[in-house]
Amino acid sequence: MCGFLGEYSFNNKLIDTEGFAELLALSKHRGPDSTNIVSDKNYRLGFNRLALLDLSSAGEQPRRSPSKRYHIVYNGEVYNYKELIGEYSLQNLESTSDTEVVLQLLDKIGVRETIKVLNGMFAMAIVDIQNNDLYLARDFAGIKPLFFGVNKQGAVFASQFDQLFKHPFFSSSLKLRPEIVHEYFAFGYMAAPNTIYENIFQANPGELIKISSDGSVSKECLIHFPKEIEIKEPYDLETLKSAIKKSVGLQLNTDRSLATFLSGGIDSSLVSSYAKEQKSDIQAFTLSVKNTGVDEAEFARSYAKHLKIEHHVLEVDETTLVKTIEEHFEAYSEPFGDYSSIPTYMVTKKSSERHTSMLSGDGGDELFWGYTRMLDMMRKAWWFKLPLFFRKNLVRITNRAKITNTYAPFVSSMEEFWKENHIKIPKRVLHSTFKVGFSEEVIKRYSLDKKLDRKQLQHFLRWNEFYGHLQRILIKVDRASMRNGLEVRIPFLDKNVIEQAWAVFFAVDTLDDLKSPLKSLLKEKIPQELIMEEKKGFSVPIELWFRNQLRQDLIEMVLNKDLYGKECFDQDVLKTYVQDFLDEKHNNGWGVWHIYAWQKWAARFVLF
Repeated sequence: MCGFLGEYSFNNKLIDTEGFAELLALSKHRGPDSTNIVSDKNYRLGFNRLALLDLSSAGEQPRRSPSKRYHIVYNGEVYNYKELIGEYSLQNLESTSDTEVVLQLLDKIGVRETIKVLNGMFAMAIVDIQNNDLYLARDFAGIKPLFFGVNKQGAVFASQFDQLFKHPFFSSSLKLRPEIVHEYFAFGYMAAPNTIYENIFQANPGELIKISSDGSVSKECLIHFPKEIEIKEPYDLETLKSAIKKSVGLQLNTDRSLATFLSGGIDSSLVSSYAKEQKSDIQAFTLSVKNTGVDEAEFARSYAKHLKIEHHVLEVDETTLVKTIEEHFEAYSEPFGDYSSIPTYMVTKKSSERHTSMLSGDGGDELFWGYTRMLDMMRKAWWFKLPLFFRKNLVRITNRAKITNTYAPFVSSMEEFWKENHIKIPKRVLHSTFKVGFSEEVIKRYSLDKKLDRKQLQHFLRWNEFYGHLQRILIKVDRASMRNGLEVRIPFLDKNVIEQAWAVFFAVDTLDDLKSPLKSLLKEKIPQELIMEEKKGFSVPIELWFRNQLRQDLIEMVLNKDLYGKECFDQDVLKTYVQDFLDEKHNNGWGVWHIYAWQKWAARFVLF
């Protein structure tokens, strides 16, 4: 787990070494153990290492393959590297790191086939010295970040957004993309493949990008989990259990200390229980913040006691958590608007004082229909079979009869209804603020290609959460944890687990149905009476904080200053929206946080 920066020039003109070193240092927190820079006539690679496998210098990067054809920098972990040694009869390994295996595979089967056989989380930059090509590859779930930019001077690639937009290839000509700024304010993050700036992008999950010395760029999605599948019932729970257990076992492999996060929910508890089976001395960590809605410590304690796991409750008072907000913004060098980043930052900071890696339960909600909004969508899907004018009249009648209270019939389609479940600022405000729509990629992500039956619609919700909302969660966790030099591993996002999950189908008709396979597996480990009925979520009372502890800073950052990028939108609409919140005319702290976080990012990283 590390941070890297690289440049690939089309005219053999690299930036000065000192300037490159300063940009590389921006990601030093991602790799505090060592730093190395290697230059050639038309490319330069820089690497900040967080040593987890083979702690010796043999595990350092950048590294060349045995044939000297390929030169690599790589952030992440390949969990199946030991299996690949046997499968491809790799010999004469010079280290015990997974990087060594990747290098040998490059020589043996080439770039494309190597990326396809890797199971793990990774962002890679590979220079093919023989053909003078640059390859960029990102893991199939989008766990690790990979930013890149291309212009007439060359290409720059890095682990952090600020390393791109501050690079001399781009810094003098930054131009905002209004449609991506619009998406940030709506969803709270920059969705791959785009960023808010022209000519700067993110690799998509599972994507391989080839950049040639003539400036041509080609892209191929090597691994993509399909939007449409053949629904099969029943699923095999034992096969799923075996896949999750194997994933946990593979991710326990490290030469540094490792523990687990343990909340009051199902996913982290299941991961922790399987970790305990395979590592008897595993420790678990829970964040406890009183009176903020984050405190699940009592449930976590009961789980840990039953599983006989050494348990640490990281107790933080609300005042300390609020004071951490300013510091936590340092972790997000891109605009990011999910305020659950605050407790995420705190728990990773506290955990990093004792361990270097943690296992997380992220991904379970997206893969196994864990969100109540999924149930809401399935329940209301039938509305959209009716003509709009019928829906409007019917909802008025049912609202009077108190049968339902929903806005579903007033949106034009199921796609729009589903998208509005993920938008944090009301659409009417966004429409008044922006004169442009969303990008083609976001429109496609929320589009139904054809009329779907109930089963296919339910799978679409999972697919959309995986390539949508989950990406925001992965950004949140990666940036917070790596700011603190902590690696977070995610067993549910193992390639084989995802493939098994994609083969699982069960009807989502009631609250009990949500994540039912994982609930069944957890009941094998923890008695039903101990399991928390409804997860509280990793959140904070942001509305209360904005009207009290953060009120003055909100006024100063948003109401007393021009908004960064005001040329892209009507800033008066957003300022009025914030003022209305302070006047208690609405209570949408989510939307206000998007605006506040945008300004905090711009003030800290862009210095407008």
